[in-house]
Amino acid sequence: MSLYAQAGVDTEAGDRAVELMKASVQATHGPQVIGGVGGFAGLFDISAVKGLEHPVLATSTDGVGTKVAIAQAIDKHDTIGQDLVGMVVDDIVVVGARPLFMTDYVATGQVVPERIATIVDSIARACAATGTALIGGEVAEHPDLLGPDEYDLAGAAVGVVDYERRLDPARVQAGDVLIALASSGLHSNGYSLVRRVLADAGLQYTDTLPEFSHTIGEELLEPTRLYAAPVVQVLGDAQLGAGVHMLSHITGGGIAANLARVLPAGLWVEVDRSTWQPPGVFSVLADLGGFGLREVEDTWNLGLGMAAFVDAQLADEIIAAFERAGVPAWQVGVVSDQARDLEGFTVGAKGVTAGAVRLVGDYRG
Repeated sequence: MSLYAQAGVDTEAGDRAVELMKASVQATHGPQVIGGVGGFAGLFDISAVKGLEHPVLATSTDGVGTKVAIAQAIDKHDTIGQDLVGMVVDDIVVVGARPLFMTDYVATGQVVPERIATIVDSIARACAATGTALIGGEVAEHPDLLGPDEYDLAGAAVGVVDYERRLDPARVQAGDVLIALASSGLHSNGYSLVRRVLADAGLQYTDTLPEFSHTIGEELLEPTRLYAAPVVQVLGDAQLGAGVHMLSHITGGGIAANLARVLPAGLWVEVDRSTWQPPGVFSVLADLGGFGLREVEDTWNLGLGMAAFVDAQLADEIIAAFERAGVPAWQVGVVSDQARDLEGFTVGAKGVTAGAVRLVGDYRG
């Protein structure tokens, strides 16, 4: 046994993990990927972007947050990678970019090759579904910093968009329709609150509730919906793509803040809660925590995972296009520039001085 292994780092286990994950990673590679798995850096041939008049690169990085704690608690790791891809790649498409490639980083207390391979396989499958090549990554073993069964995930992605076709808040104007795209559930945000609610209620992830068809842990691991492919498809349509003015990914910070940050200053929109019924998981958790859904609108997506500001004349066609792509979509508001008192509105977010958003009405029950 090497001195490094005696210190708690098993490089041989890392090599076995790479061998187990190699096939799933290579399945995401097209002719643009140069070289194979295991190099010091991934290479991606971007000569195809020469066809764009003014190519601009878009990049994003993110993690999965404390949702990984639930995967670890019930030893289920075959979906958590999709959450990572959703958090990273779907931020890329918000600006109208087509994702090109992604890299990942898995830090763990002890490399268990089969577990690492399962995690990376779920990343690779989601990359393939979004048209993204997984061209590199790192598995880091950190004994003493993380427990043997603990791990954390992070990733970064790069995409490309023609400058003139990029989405920008400046494109949004009064009269635009706000379209909601349904989430698959909690996605990967607000899990610190989820875990606190369950702990206060004395519930374990292996417990069952009458409202759930699986254990609590399995319900909470419902993977993040991937919007990239449907969005790229809609944007690729010359007419419909021109009608999409801006997108917003509803992640940390909830609905109003994520919408407000992509609205120009001077514009506002009211989001009509009565246009949808939040998925049951939100009501169950709110009831367990003893609070109403309105109290967590700044934490959970409540069924609205992404939103699009679109030309009113094309709104119905864009909604239909997303529906055909398998993403439920509906109108939730109309952008206005009429002077009004903005008390109760969320104005800007993430350090951006921007437009104003508030939710009105009651959710469908």
